[in-house]
Amino acid sequence: MSRKQQLHRPGPQPGPPADDTGCHILHVDMDAFFVSVELLERPELRGRPVIVGGAGPRGVVSAASYEARSFGVHSAMPMTRARRLCPRAVVLPVSHGKYSRVSGAVFEIFRSVTPLVEGLSLDEAFLDVAGAGRRLGRPAEIARLIREQVSAQQGITCSVGVASTKFIAKLASTRCKPDGMLVVPADGVVDFLHPLPVASLWGVGERTEQTLTRLGLRTVGQLAQVPLSTLQRELGNAVGAHLHELAWGRDPREVVPHTPDKSIGAEETFDTDVDDPEIIRRELLRLAERVGARLRASGNAGRTVSVKLRMANFKTITRARTLAEPTDLARVIYVTARDLYEGAGLERVRLRLVGVRVENLGPAGAAPRQLAFDEPERGWREAERAMDQVAHRFGRGAVRPAALVRREDGDGRDGRDGTP
Repeated sequence: MSRKQQLHRPGPQPGPPADDTGCHILHVDMDAFFVSVELLERPELRGRPVIVGGAGPRGVVSAASYEARSFGVHSAMPMTRARRLCPRAVVLPVSHGKYSRVSGAVFEIFRSVTPLVEGLSLDEAFLDVAGAGRRLGRPAEIARLIREQVSAQQGITCSVGVASTKFIAKLASTRCKPDGMLVVPADGVVDFLHPLPVASLWGVGERTEQTLTRLGLRTVGQLAQVPLSTLQRELGNAVGAHLHELAWGRDPREVVPHTPDKSIGAEETFDTDVDDPEIIRRELLRLAERVGARLRASGNAGRTVSVKLRMANFKTITRARTLAEPTDLARVIYVTARDLYEGAGLERVRLRLVGVRVENLGPAGAAPRQLAFDEPERGWREAERAMDQVAHRFGRGAVRPAALVRREDGDGRDGRDGTP
């Protein structure tokens, strides 16, 4: 980050909206992140219902603007249902490269505040700002400053929860969206928490919620009054104890700055089941390119390549191979994935989904790199790094292997899902 972009202690600010003493945990969550990034290039769509996701019959909603959410659209919803709920919505394809670039810039802002940043995804993170007070002010002032910097530098908004624990900070950010900030005082946790529905508790899924409803427990406060032994009898020892602690706002987890990736992968569900081996191989190449780029961006290389193959009847098999040396080259990943697919005996079987994953990760410079099968390593690595640079400047679709370009389309698209 340049000197001009660095954060400085803010000038005189109005007092914090609540007592933030001891509230050194922030949860920062971007507002409708994928949609917000898309609107930077499509400002004419502001104020309209916008959905980002796969447009095909098996597409899934990745993100929805708040205008679309008012119709009941939400992430992970099948796109066909989203279109029924909001037929006037504008549907945009997912553009992972753009989101990664904006996310990286936002996380630079976070790390200029504190080294204690725990990323949960591209668009949310926990920050421990206990050590930043002398330089930047009280926790609520720091939260306000982060929101201002994200808006000024990236043109998008975020919501921030300020609390004494990670669990309460995350709940707070959820309840001040969009474009808000909420401080939950350390001595006001119970008052904030107990009126909320039990589904607000981390770990309460649909089945657990049904069990709690059957017991007449609809709010966190009602659950908190139930003896621990009763909860453990109904929910099991671990779940019962976990929910009992959360119901009283007790969460000892610390902000963990970095958890190394255990694996990096990508997968694709076809719009219609596919039994053409050439289409399958082309999709494996596309996925290998994506995984290779993510490996290089993260500074990692991996030794184990695996493929995931889901048939039309939903039966899923995986095959894996451990390489002699770690790799971050898409070419190596693709050739290995292709061989695994061909060795699985499914070349004429209709497939619903394919995936490629690289595991056993480590720093890319920690060991020799896997050569690209009878080709000079230097040439392929330089070529792929050049592609990374072009993609960073112009977008991931600006350059790609010739096999992913369908000439009959004329506009350079692959002809299957409309994504370059």
